Amino acid sequence: YWYLVCYDIRDPKRWRRCFKLLKGYGVSMQYSIFRCHPTRRQLERLRWELEKELAPEDSLMLVGLCNGCTSRLIARRLAWY
Repeated sequence: YWYLVCYDIRDPKRWRRCFKLLKGYGVSMQYSIFRCHPTRRQLERLRWELEKELAPEDSLMLVGLCNGCTSRLIARRLAWY
């Protein structure tokens, strides 16, 4: 499965740490949206690492995309990433 990882983090320092963490797992589509193709073990580790960084006022959403959804995904990665 591919996953979209979306987050809303209030503090710029926490946001930067999460952004750097996610760069090791996938491709940045927007500032707070990544597309990743992790194994089940990598996905659990990613969730664990993100949960350590997030505060109660932050939010996180992981969306699993089946092969059919992935084939219909229309996305353009911006050059400045």
